Amino acid sequence: MEYYELPVALFDLDGTLCDYDGAMADSLERLRSPNEPKFKPHTRDSEPSYIKERMDLITSSEDWWENLPRFKLGWDVLKVAKNLGFRIVILSQVPRKNPVPYSAKKKWIDKNMGQDTDIILTRDKSLVYGSVLVDDFPPYINAWLKHRPRGVVIMPANAGNEKYVHPQVIRYDGSNLAEVKAALKKVKITHYSKKPSF
Repeated sequence: MEYYELPVALFDLDGTLCDYDGAMADSLERLRSPNEPKFKPHTRDSEPSYIKERMDLITSSEDWWENLPRFKLGWDVLKVAKNLGFRIVILSQVPRKNPVPYSAKKKWIDKNMGQDTDIILTRDKSLVYGSVLVDDFPPYINAWLKHRPRGVVIMPANAGNEKYVHPQVIRYDGSNLAEVKAALKKVKITHYSKKPSF
């Protein structure tokens, strides 16, 4: 079978395969003064301005991006998708102004997944085709599903998406891997049943 005929599973990095939130929380804690409240960076784009400036400082380091720890929930799903024969494509959003993540994310992928891994870095994930999206961030998921009425999303759980519900989204919290496997098997069967014959 040709590689391009395989069903495509798109995998986000930050909060999905990389523990962005945990690493950011640790980095912010090191910069926090003793009198400041702790800030938990699970609600992206809603942080106060002084926290946003600190986060910009942290993410201006290529080493910080390159050394993000793996996020187990995402790797659980990745293992299932690989075992089922999906074509794995990394789909990650990048900032408008900060060029550091472009090269640093590539280095992280090379180190953790191998240099042959397919990568798409974009400002708009909704433009990218896939049978499955694995992503933790509701706004990106909503935009992607808007153009894919039959798409399936696996959402690694975190504090920022605990109330999110959508009929095409399975929120994976580590206890429902059987549900994830069943959904991915169904996607694979559907993919091959619709394959045109010539």
